[in-house]
Amino acid sequence: MNGRIARLLNRWVVVGMLLALAAGAPLRAHCDTLDGPVVQDAQRALQAGDVTGVLKWVQAADEAAIREAFQHTMAVRALSPAARELADRYFFETLVRIHRAGEGAAYTGLKPAGTSVDPGITVADQAVEHGSADALIRAMTSHVADGLRERFAAVVAARRHRDESVAAGRAYVAAYVTFIHYVERLHQAAVSSPAHGAAPAEPGEHIHQH
Repeated sequence: MNGRIARLLNRWVVVGMLLALAAGAPLRAHCDTLDGPVVQDAQRALQAGDVTGVLKWVQAADEAAIREAFQHTMAVRALSPAARELADRYFFETLVRIHRAGEGAAYTGLKPAGTSVDPGITVADQAVEHGSADALIRAMTSHVADGLRERFAAVVAARRHRDESVAAGRAYVAAYVTFIHYVERLHQAAVSSPAHGAAPAEPGEHIHQH
């Protein structure tokens, strides 16, 4: 591919990856870990005695439930150190469960601090923390470019032999479909911008029909 096409691909695939991160990847996200941003905000809210800082993590319809859980937690945690530990855990679990429900994700319990998360999420968090997307863009561009090159090379190699036999033809089709679906997912992420918690676009509006 020439330089202009490569630059255009780089532009929209990076946008696509960033949008995909923004939309969330519930199964590998860190919102359900004890050192994740949801629980960190919950810890600060309990220390300050003010629930306001965690309300951003839930839908407006769930705000009353969080306020009620917070009030119960504040009352119980004052009884003893053991009660405080149990009450805090109850509030963390309630907040994370309701937050994930708002994302359309299942709650499978709080994960320990240090639980491994998708490296892309780590880089994205660092970008937000540092106020610069440069490192994130470099990392995403590299990964996407590698993925495109690998799948494209497989298609080109298989295409040379596609008419030699049925098996060779099927190998070409398999490589072709893998490549096209990869590009399709990137394109769908790049041209759509779902709201937080919205389900990703359903496959069907293909950029290439086959």
